[in-house]
Amino acid sequence: MAEQEKKGFFERRREAKEAKRLQKDAELEQQAGGAVTQTPVDANVPAQAGVEQSQAAANAEPSDNGNVFGRLKRGLSRTSSALSSGLGNLFLGAREIDDELLEDIETQLIMSDVGIDATRVIIDNLTQQVARQELDDARALLNSLKNELANVLAPSEGALQIQTAKKPYVILVVGVNGVGKTTTIGKLAKRFQNQGHSVMLAAGDTFRAAAVEQLQVWGDRNNVPVVAQHTGADSASVIFDGIQAAQSRNADILIADTAGRLHNKDNLMEELKKVVRVMKKLDVDAPHEVMLVLDAGTGQNALSQAKVFQEAVGVTGVSLTKLDGTAKGGIIFAISKQLGLPIRFVGVGEQVDDLRPFVAQDFVEAILAEEDFLNS
Repeated sequence: MAEQEKKGFFERRREAKEAKRLQKDAELEQQAGGAVTQTPVDANVPAQAGVEQSQAAANAEPSDNGNVFGRLKRGLSRTSSALSSGLGNLFLGAREIDDELLEDIETQLIMSDVGIDATRVIIDNLTQQVARQELDDARALLNSLKNELANVLAPSEGALQIQTAKKPYVILVVGVNGVGKTTTIGKLAKRFQNQGHSVMLAAGDTFRAAAVEQLQVWGDRNNVPVVAQHTGADSASVIFDGIQAAQSRNADILIADTAGRLHNKDNLMEELKKVVRVMKKLDVDAPHEVMLVLDAGTGQNALSQAKVFQEAVGVTGVSLTKLDGTAKGGIIFAISKQLGLPIRFVGVGEQVDDLRPFVAQDFVEAILAEEDFLNS
């Protein structure tokens, strides 16, 4: 009976999300000036279709009714709640700022998946400030903690810059199954389209029929051409065809999906290496971006995944997804400290606009809002 009740809950939740998505799609289409029409993949026309309809939004960040930060904060509410429940009592009242308090903060940071290396740096710096008598109350301590957390993330703040001189600008998206690669690709395509770029997609995850179908749905929805072959086709061949098609249409950007069967790790890594080799036959500089998608909910396992992909194909940027569905958002600090890679985007919700460019200070403010800690 419990299993049936649980299943019913998730079914209702999926239905509610789907209803919201459909409503959002209708609003976007209305704003764009009408219904979106499909561009056939094999049409020998420029990949500009669908861009005119979004020119009004070109080069503009989605506003979420003027409250982008509020949207980010809501998306990170689980991580914020986990931190506030663990750290909140430490900042209340007139507790003396001493070694015991710093040890308690250290414990809570590690429990929040911030990671040992990042936590050690933060606590060492706080300890030095206490020794210099620079922190004399809870508010000062909280602000200093926020600054230290932002300092950990700052080196990873690196927006993805599309080099327009390279056409197509090829983005190879990698990651294990289930992290949200295909959804991230769809959201990226819409974002780039809204910025005035012509975009094409290559369905390189040929081992999952659902992945190809999902990418085609995104393509149909946003009028973005998708290059695809049958299930089980050679992934490198699909992506090769995708680059050729993008070149012939003078497309600005090609985003290529890939398989993610990490249970067969060695074969997967060899396949990805082959994809890169084949790309370079058409463009020696391709791929111009190797974007690794990680699921924040996997916690420390995300670090292990990242190291495997980094060794195989040389990751150049990270997108961290599903932050809205986990309390383990602290993993972003460990990712920043241990990997040293730019964090391109963070996913904080279901909607297209919920894939946000990563800004270190905004992220920290969202998970450590002063009102969540100092109001008692």
